[in-house]
Amino acid sequence: MKGNILSAAIFGFIAGVGVRSFFDPLGSAAGFFLLFVFFALVLFFLIPRKIFFPAAALALAAFSLGVWRYEIKDQKSVPTVLRPRINSEVALRGLIIEEPDERENNMRFVFQADSLRQNNQWQGIISGKILVSTERYPGFKYGDFLEIKGVLKEPKNFSDDFDWRAYLAKDSIFLSMDYPKIEKQGEAAGPLFSIKQKLFALKNNFIAGISRVLPEPHASFLGGLTIGARKSIPENLREDFRKAGVIHLVVLSGYNVTIIAENIGRALAFLPLPNFFGVVLSVLVIIFFAAMTGASATIVRASIMAIFVLLARSTGKVYEVTRALMLAGFLMVLHNPKILRFDSSFQLSFAATLGLIYLAPRLEKYFSFLPKSFGLRGYAAATASAQLAVAPLILHSIGAISLVALPVNILILMFVPTTMFFGFLTWFFGLFNHLISLLFAWFAWILLNYELWVVNIFARLSWAEWRAPNFSAFSAVLIYGLLAWFVFKPRLFSGFFKKKEFSPALWNKEADEFEIEEIE
Repeated sequence: MKGNILSAAIFGFIAGVGVRSFFDPLGSAAGFFLLFVFFALVLFFLIPRKIFFPAAALALAAFSLGVWRYEIKDQKSVPTVLRPRINSEVALRGLIIEEPDERENNMRFVFQADSLRQNNQWQGIISGKILVSTERYPGFKYGDFLEIKGVLKEPKNFSDDFDWRAYLAKDSIFLSMDYPKIEKQGEAAGPLFSIKQKLFALKNNFIAGISRVLPEPHASFLGGLTIGARKSIPENLREDFRKAGVIHLVVLSGYNVTIIAENIGRALAFLPLPNFFGVVLSVLVIIFFAAMTGASATIVRASIMAIFVLLARSTGKVYEVTRALMLAGFLMVLHNPKILRFDSSFQLSFAATLGLIYLAPRLEKYFSFLPKSFGLRGYAAATASAQLAVAPLILHSIGAISLVALPVNILILMFVPTTMFFGFLTWFFGLFNHLISLLFAWFAWILLNYELWVVNIFARLSWAEWRAPNFSAFSAVLIYGLLAWFVFKPRLFSGFFKKKEFSPALWNKEADEFEIEEIE
């Protein structure tokens, strides 16, 4: 009962944000009203009749709050003091507030200005974020306090297929500056800056450590696989990963975070700590890991869910994946409602996870010809369900999809945890002894070499990907409707939120694993 009410409220809030993301109630009242009616009908069929009216009332209130939250976010724009200076040269002082994005020939970072030079005097201003592009060298890092001088511009879309301005605006970035004169004035102080600087330093230490004992592109691949460090991965190799359908491995997906969270828990189990301290330590490690890797939408979602798993284990309560996913999504959308429409990482991450939860149990029977040994059948069902779930989104946003993703993922995924394990051992022992590090590096190299070989073989096939450059949003919605019908049609009118019937993935504490089964 309580779970149904909570689910209805979360659904209403996210629906409100989603509808407002596409329609202005004042500018497109008809579209806004039709979508509102659509979501009301969805609730009517999904919620048990005896609680429909209180749940619908709460969902309606949450819907309004979702619209209101989006309006608050949408009101942010260029700081008033900087607006008249667009397309003019200005001098600003401020901080680098995110880890710089190093590319092959240049560097980008988010600069938060806190003072403006006027009449040869520095005047404090309301903080404004600016995307700065500059040369890769001498190089700058998170927390650097800079003085920059250049022409202030508004970002422009460089393609008809991608709304670059809206993508930046979701993070409150409304201005840019290309190749300004930069002078470093110092570094930020404070505990939060200090913690993040140390985490980024640890990340760079890991990359440097594995690069000393592994050749390229193996070292870059391992860096992407373990901590999402993809800046040094060659562009042609990234293209091969995309064609082979395994690009999610080198951008640190939820799968990688799950592996790391699992191993953190197993490692801490050996320490003589009370259960409470072990859980708190595990949660802190996951949070620090997410911050170190840049805290993308995928990592944040996976980290929140991993924390829910830890809390469920410690309290002995059943961990229900669907509600955890909804709660993770709610928290992220509450923090930044614009990610629902303008962050493809967020969209793909949730679509893939929903596919794993709802499609995988139904697809597994079609892979009965595969043995269960080494998890082959499970990897096949998981890969097929995730690929099906993200395919419409990828086709609409990119216009191409891999046709070899299923065999490539089956051949690679089973070796990923072992590869990550030897990668961490290579770095860790490299801190103390180079020769011992080399020993583990050999094991890591063998696995990495095999995985790169598989990617290279399949990416070279002429039919490795299917291109559909004009794949419409309507086609994507239609396919998602068919997938929803495939999953829910036997149960659509019997109540979606009934726990006994629709809990597709449960945590079995005694077996220490997820149980995914269809409950009739």
